[in-house]
Amino acid sequence: MGWQRQAHGPSVQQTIEAAVTLVTGETAAVHAAGRTDAGVHATGMAVHVDIEKTITPYRLTEALNARTRPHPVAILACAAVPDDWHARFSCIGRRYIYRIVERRAPLTFDEGKAWRLPPHLDAEAMHEAAQRLIGLHDFTTFRSAHCQSASPVKTLDRLTVRRVAGGIEVEAAARSFLHHQVRSMVGCLSLVGRGKWSADDLGAALDAKDRGALGLNAPPDGLYFVEAVYPEG
Repeated sequence: MGWQRQAHGPSVQQTIEAAVTLVTGETAAVHAAGRTDAGVHATGMAVHVDIEKTITPYRLTEALNARTRPHPVAILACAAVPDDWHARFSCIGRRYIYRIVERRAPLTFDEGKAWRLPPHLDAEAMHEAAQRLIGLHDFTTFRSAHCQSASPVKTLDRLTVRRVAGGIEVEAAARSFLHHQVRSMVGCLSLVGRGKWSADDLGAALDAKDRGALGLNAPPDGLYFVEAVYPEG
């Protein structure tokens, strides 16, 4: 059901918290750099938990992984951090990758892990249009109606579209994102790639500051949280 603990189904947070309790005997909340929706993936999420038990990072990593099975959740590494370090509030940058596979045939190995679109998307036009979204803007158009952020104003540091084997990757980087912002931007960029929208249409959607101006919201399947950035030291 995504990252956040849910009453109606399993989540990544719940899985890790249950493992922490089994390893330490303590009940503790696990905090993440970001909250991924159901269907979204994470290859570089950072989380933290406050525990009293004395245990080396290596042993904690191994112990948690032994207890998250068979769920598709793995701890890549653990480290001790200062008491004032927080996975969410200490994070100064977040990076996402969105995968698009271009093919007419149904997905097999990539089912649930990418968005399938017809071949011959114009990646160059998509990248050029994407630059209209760089910088400080009111991203209301690209914000979910259920977004809990205090403000729709965000600074988008990078939005690149590149062709890769079999399809296209869209990379987005910012200090923080609105709920569904990346998926909404990718959905509209796909319209540009298919010749249905121009860069000016994308700019007009941004300027509208209206969710009703959104062209398309991409599905969660292709979205990956790939990096959380923290100050050095």
